[in-house]
Amino acid sequence: MNSNDHKQTVLAEILALAPVVPVVIIDDVAHAVPMARALVAGGIRSIEVTLRTPAALDAIRAIASEVEGAVVGVGTVLDGTQLEAARAAGARFAVSPGVSPKLLDAADASALPLLPGVATAGEAMTLLERGYRHLKLFPAAPAGGAKLLAAWASPLPQIRFCPTGGISLASAPDFLALPNVACVGGSWLTPKDKLQAGDWAGIEQLAREAAALRAPR
Repeated sequence: MNSNDHKQTVLAEILALAPVVPVVIIDDVAHAVPMARALVAGGIRSIEVTLRTPAALDAIRAIASEVEGAVVGVGTVLDGTQLEAARAAGARFAVSPGVSPKLLDAADASALPLLPGVATAGEAMTLLERGYRHLKLFPAAPAGGAKLLAAWASPLPQIRFCPTGGISLASAPDFLALPNVACVGGSWLTPKDKLQAGDWAGIEQLAREAAALRAPR
């Protein structure tokens, strides 16, 4: 088993933890630990913290060291420097909105499993050639949604997807019913108003609703 085979196996295990991976934007690092504890209490263990704010790396570090049961990952990774910084902070997986040759080279050299974003069949085929069997469809809803993934299931049976972008609690089941969908990514579990208000009980309830969505295994 080569390095990427092993990383793909690890990624598959992470994506199988729950039907939804929350996509989180953290403005205040003080929110990171109670938010993650609320998600885990609600049945959501894998958490993607996006590199969209200055607090992101510190939030990853705090969750990784303080929240039992959480598997924290990093999102919005654009280059190898960010990939390495996230790995050093304790991230267990990485997610990118798309791919570039330099990012893929950095991912090959990193111990961190990467879930790269694609929006076309050609991009998916290119990544399949490089050993990627788990991909993120992004932005899922604008790119074609569940109908697009259903169309890809037959010609690209080796690939399983985590569609992200424009998905809600109401639309998630349409994706999760597909045989080539491992889970979905969604920002609705950690809305900005609940984070700012410290409404951890509310976030736990949103997590419970998401965890009740069962993806095919």
